[in-house]
Amino acid sequence: MPYPEKTPVEEAEDFDEFSEQPTIHRFRLTPEDGGERLDKVLAQLLPQFSRSRIQRWIDEGFVTVDGERFLRKHTMIGDEEIQVVPQQSDEEMAYQPEPMDLPVVYEDPDILVINKPAGLVVHPAAGNWSGTLLNGLLHHFPPIAAVPRAGIVHRLDKDTSGLMVIAKTLEAQTSLVRQLQDRTVHRQYLALVWGEPSPKRIISAAIGRHPRDRVKMAVSESPYAKPAVTHYERIATGRLGNMGVSLLVCQLETGRTHQIRVHMQSLGFPLVGDPLYGKQHLSSFFGRQALHAQKLGLIHPASKKGYEWVAPVPDDFARLLDDAGITEYEK
Repeated sequence: MPYPEKTPVEEAEDFDEFSEQPTIHRFRLTPEDGGERLDKVLAQLLPQFSRSRIQRWIDEGFVTVDGERFLRKHTMIGDEEIQVVPQQSDEEMAYQPEPMDLPVVYEDPDILVINKPAGLVVHPAAGNWSGTLLNGLLHHFPPIAAVPRAGIVHRLDKDTSGLMVIAKTLEAQTSLVRQLQDRTVHRQYLALVWGEPSPKRIISAAIGRHPRDRVKMAVSESPYAKPAVTHYERIATGRLGNMGVSLLVCQLETGRTHQIRVHMQSLGFPLVGDPLYGKQHLSSFFGRQALHAQKLGLIHPASKKGYEWVAPVPDDFARLLDDAGITEYEK
């Protein structure tokens, strides 16, 4: 059965940067699902999870059919409503402190601001159960283990560099999450894209899972896609090889997965070096997406005063801009 067409009443939410609660998936089955086992139906509807993991959730009571628990081999009739509350895997719960040279920009008893280098994974996931920012935070400040997700309230992609704020207390986390939800956190990025987009624009386009590639996100008109708003301004142009490039200052109102990368690709101006949304035949120009979280501004959870930090462009990005002949930007 195709996905996501088989989820007309799904109320699932993607794991956005300020989500606090576990994702809940709800599905309304169709007559086409009749005759299939419960675990098989869910394996098709939730391909991002292994069948064995789904079976464990069924056995442990985290799956209900019309409000009742059933065995994994229960046969579906069709038209049932299924609710799934995903649970952390053993790997996800086995986070361990690991020594790490965290690039701390600012720290006090309430918050920690770091300048994340490209290549550092923020949160443990499949293929990255260790060596993540979360592991480093648990070593740097052990009491942070008592704060959900070790105080991580927003994320940067593995190969995006720049500023992140971490909550060291539950009170600070609550404040930061609310600020993110209220869209009062100021986040400014530098992005180098292929081509020459219009000088200034506000991109308001909902983002959801790509309909065919589960690794990707995409601009979507699906009722399950989430609103996403990106402001950008073109501040310089240059050339890499015989191709034109533009340096953009981007500001986020929302924080959807891959938001800047998806929005710019949807306009026909993918980021230089982007391995997922970019021009594959031009990947040799840069080894990662050319995206840097340059500025971060927020209200301090304790003092209630406004703070702002600026992270210099990392060396590899600076060399890329120099190669493109772009020298006029805030370094």
